[in-house]
Amino acid sequence: MSATPPVPPKIKQAARLKQERAEERARKLEEHRRREARAKRNRLIGIWSAVAGGVVVVALVITAVVLTPQPRAYSAGGDGAAIEGVATFENEAAHVDGRVVYEQTPPVGGPHNPAWLNCGVYTEQVPSENAVHSLEHGALWITYDRSLSEADVAALRAKLPSTYVILSPFAGLPSPIVLSGWNTQLAVDDVDDPRMEAFIEEYWQSGDVPEPGAPCTGAVDAPGKVA
Repeated sequence: MSATPPVPPKIKQAARLKQERAEERARKLEEHRRREARAKRNRLIGIWSAVAGGVVVVALVITAVVLTPQPRAYSAGGDGAAIEGVATFENEAAHVDGRVVYEQTPPVGGPHNPAWLNCGVYTEQVPSENAVHSLEHGALWITYDRSLSEADVAALRAKLPSTYVILSPFAGLPSPIVLSGWNTQLAVDDVDDPRMEAFIEEYWQSGDVPEPGAPCTGAVDAPGKVA
């Protein structure tokens, strides 16, 4: 038998280069496939992350709307409805400087500071002389004892209209909660007392005040205003 002739070096080199190129193409193809798979996976992760983030945002918005106390709607001025326990007084209106000693606690009228108190929610006791001026404009002043729980204060706040009302603590109240309008007042022991809504409906922005319709903003803030 004759011996197999040796493969020429050039042919061996060409075959080796061809195999190397094929292996390189296969390697690059596999790398491309891995990159595409990673990109697809990352796109899916991005999409689902965006969806999850959107769900979280919507949930937070819904929670904020549900949990945030929403102002109650009341009609300005009342119809003369009789409310059990409401006390009425006779105080004249006059602008004075300095401290005033009032006959009622909290005061419901009388001499007061020339600057009214901006209506809103306060966590500290506010100056009576400025708050009485706000009453003169038809605002209500809702005061509570410091011993009232945070939950009760939040429930009390939820009963209030969005304007023409002052909410603040007050020392020495005759009851845990006292609602005051100009020359009118109601003291209650419980935040769930239904007479509170009736009082607000009857006396909020009443026309029977010295200066009905005058503003309850644009004057002075007291310390502790949070809303």
